[in-house]
Amino acid sequence: MTPINSRIALILAAFLAGLVVFLTVIFVVTGRGPNTPSTSAIGGPFQLIDQDGKPITEQDFKGKPFLVFFGYTHCPDVCPATLYDVSEVLRALGPDADRTGALYITVDPERDTAAVIKDYLSSFDPRLRGATGEPAKIEQAEKAYRVYAKKVPTDGGDYTMDHTALVYLMDKQGRFVAPFSLKRRPDESAAELRKYF
Repeated sequence: MTPINSRIALILAAFLAGLVVFLTVIFVVTGRGPNTPSTSAIGGPFQLIDQDGKPITEQDFKGKPFLVFFGYTHCPDVCPATLYDVSEVLRALGPDADRTGALYITVDPERDTAAVIKDYLSSFDPRLRGATGEPAKIEQAEKAYRVYAKKVPTDGGDYTMDHTALVYLMDKQGRFVAPFSLKRRPDESAAELRKYF
């Protein structure tokens, strides 16, 4: 073996040894081994009311994968664009849309009553459910999903909401899978969602 080849072999061996040590430390610190199932800290119980004024909880979505998006009805662009895209995915699913769910939770319960949300959602797919509730209950749902939401005052005494704009994909058991990308064709998003039926 030439000196250059033996030097490369030595560097590679040192790298692999370092990688093994690093992974071992990670598994020990996190308490997870390679075969330990991942448990997510995103999602969880919530007790809100839907756009018809009826109680709604995470249990209403058990047994089917579902999408969750936090927003507010006064949102000028991101929220309506996202809800339009989710509606397009539901449309692309066709009859399979009944095998999934989609939930829009307000981050602005002060203005977004059930009636306001019902009127707002009338512009989108009818299978899209909305939720509001007392501020403390909304805050609890935001914490469960690790959503950032903050009131930002504007001129004239009004306000807007700065908030997380992720769409959360939850599995049939209500566990977080991953952020759901809508930056693709609706049929591609629908195909991705079908994998969790």
